[in-house]
Amino acid sequence: MPAYSFDAIDALGQPRKGTIDADSARAARTQLRAQGLVPLAVDPVQGGKDAAAGSGSFQRRAFNATTLTIWTRQLAGLVTSGLTLERALAMLAEEAEDVRQQHLVASLRAEINGGSTFARALSAWPREFSEVYVAVVGAGEQSGELGNVLERLADELENQQALRAQIVGAALYPAIVTVVGIAIVGFLLSYVVPQVASVFAGDNRSLPLLTEVLLAISDALRAHGLWLLLTVAFACVLVRWALRRPAQREKFDALWLRLPVIGKLTAQFNAARFASTLAMLSAAGVPILKGLQAAAETVGNRSMRRDAMDALVLVREGAPLGAALAQKKRFPALLAMFARLGEQTGELPLMLERAAKQLQNEVQRRAVRLATMLEPLLIVAMGVAVLIIVLAVLMPIIEMNTWVQ
Repeated sequence: MPAYSFDAIDALGQPRKGTIDADSARAARTQLRAQGLVPLAVDPVQGGKDAAAGSGSFQRRAFNATTLTIWTRQLAGLVTSGLTLERALAMLAEEAEDVRQQHLVASLRAEINGGSTFARALSAWPREFSEVYVAVVGAGEQSGELGNVLERLADELENQQALRAQIVGAALYPAIVTVVGIAIVGFLLSYVVPQVASVFAGDNRSLPLLTEVLLAISDALRAHGLWLLLTVAFACVLVRWALRRPAQREKFDALWLRLPVIGKLTAQFNAARFASTLAMLSAAGVPILKGLQAAAETVGNRSMRRDAMDALVLVREGAPLGAALAQKKRFPALLAMFARLGEQTGELPLMLERAAKQLQNEVQRRAVRLATMLEPLLIVAMGVAVLIIVLAVLMPIIEMNTWVQ
């Protein structure tokens, strides 16, 4: 039964909005009148592809990472408590505060009422639900453990958000210090130093070397600063355009992994995400080949994603997962070791989950340590830059006092 969104007025003249299931728009209006509402507009709720085509590619998503986790947790609780999936979706549609979420959930409910599986209904909204999400839900439906699988999926989404938030939080303070430092130095060079230089403009005496150098930098910055900013912006756009090409992006990601500290941190972060996704899919009953392909798509580094797909080919040809991962040196050896243990003991999902947990802990530890090291270094660097500028300003004044004496 299709779903319709409506705008109506109740008996008190208050506006009412929502969704309703009916065989046709006319039947929907009849139901609204039976409820004491005066329908103003009744429109069919569009499916995922139709909605994307009708509203443009710049439409804001109904779910962000946080709201999707909360919604998944709520749905898992309702299904686990014994409610049918159709009734659970109806309750979530009624409780949704965002109109986009309300229409999306109503569309999912309409698809299920029409005989579609939940996974197939979710796959019609690729911008909202990833392939991993759909695969896990499909495995839960096939096994009859949809509620438990949704709970595990919500846990995984929360873990990924927590790890990402910790990394962003660790990098936020150094980034702020860097931006503020560049702004202060730029202001001093473009405004303060020229003001001081104007005081000595009529004097024939030579200025200290440090002051001369900073004056030259200041003059260049004021004369060509705009062109410098435009050049940097153009270079950033050019690099971004080049990285859209798969071959160039893969080469860049491979070079990124070779960086001393950040490279290893990136490799561990991607490996942790790959292991946790594969563990969740394996525990839900997804076949190993399909699980490997879906887990590889979650790897952000293109070079490591290529290695994961190569490992998939080896597993398809009969190689054990641990041996296939061991051949890919970009993945940490810890992951291959736990995969071998899981295959030997028959507890592959559990061992992959443990490997993911250890990798996540290592990523958190490295990120915090890196941020702790960068904070004082950046402060010292900014202090040294300001000190040099202050010395360049004070040295001519000190020499002037010497001349006067």
